[in-house]
Amino acid sequence: MSSHRSTTPLRTAVVGTGGIARSSHLPALRTLAEAGEVELVAAVDVDMDAVRAFAAGAGIPYASTDLDATLAERHPDLVVLCTPPAVHRDQAVTALKAGAWVWCEKPPCPSLADFDAIETAEEPGDAGPYASIVFQHRFGSGARQVRRLLREGAFGRPLVAHCQTTWYRDAAYYSVPWRGRWATEGGGPAMGHGIHQTDLLLDLMGPWSEVRGMAARLVHDVETEDVSTAQVRFASGAVATVVNSVLSPDEVSRIRIDCERATIELTHLYSYRNADWRITPAPGVPEETVAAWRDFGTDEPSSHLAQLHALVADIRAGRRHATSGAGGRQTLEFITALYKSAFTDTPVRAGEIGPGDPYYTELHGGAQGWAPDTTRTEEASA
Repeated sequence: MSSHRSTTPLRTAVVGTGGIARSSHLPALRTLAEAGEVELVAAVDVDMDAVRAFAAGAGIPYASTDLDATLAERHPDLVVLCTPPAVHRDQAVTALKAGAWVWCEKPPCPSLADFDAIETAEEPGDAGPYASIVFQHRFGSGARQVRRLLREGAFGRPLVAHCQTTWYRDAAYYSVPWRGRWATEGGGPAMGHGIHQTDLLLDLMGPWSEVRGMAARLVHDVETEDVSTAQVRFASGAVATVVNSVLSPDEVSRIRIDCERATIELTHLYSYRNADWRITPAPGVPEETVAAWRDFGTDEPSSHLAQLHALVADIRAGRRHATSGAGGRQTLEFITALYKSAFTDTPVRAGEIGPGDPYYTELHGGAQGWAPDTTRTEEASA
């Protein structure tokens, strides 16, 4: 497929027309369509009435319940998956084999085995087509500035970090049948809620080497956890804590990184602007240096639009996007390791979980008390 390297708009199909497609993906795609970067050519959903309404409202000329037929008839360059995580593997592989790039909503898929199967379906090399994950917090101007300064060593060595996603979800939230279940939600707050902050922490701090996790069900009647904590050691030697909760009335998303020359803090909820970042220098750092650190430039909030801009640019340039391949896998591997550590009460090291490990194919790993109750499921279906 050659159109990606030209100025021709990327023919784009949206698969799954629910809330996240309407609230986040469609506005971003419309903005890029107005700029001539993409062209919305198809929408797909299991519900024909829903997909027709979505397509009509968005001015999309083709609506279908059949992904294979859509790929064959509309030949999209980019497929945007806004579907539940349990179907991401099959849909991503199908789109890749049809020659389309894939941008997949989080959680990426329910296991490392699924992620690796998607990677296997990609074209060799970095030019694609490949699959990438929606990790939009990497793409705001604040993260871009802090990441650059960390990489350059401007703050000195990172030493201690804290990452929290402490949100609140009530019983009504979990009354929706697919929530709180491994097979359909993909995990609890470590996977479904805290994944964005975790991804940003890993992006800023670099490779992790060891995780020691804890998880609990304290309030909700669910298969997954409703709170988790982790101690993390990074390859650099830095250490961190990670807290994910859906039990916290005072909701906040926060990252703090203490370095030799500065403390960097980000405090927000679902997205951030430049003003949500704070850099506090250590004693003795020159004022002009601090002023340069705090110059974040034009304010680009973390958003689907910010990432989509970057993704389209990468596709056109024939380069690998930051959240594809190893760049996307690292976060899923970390979350898998957190679950394994929590459910086995042992530290887990990077690279340890592979084929043959029960946590490679299921995030609950078959652990007693955490794996789905198959007896109850079988009785219910009898």
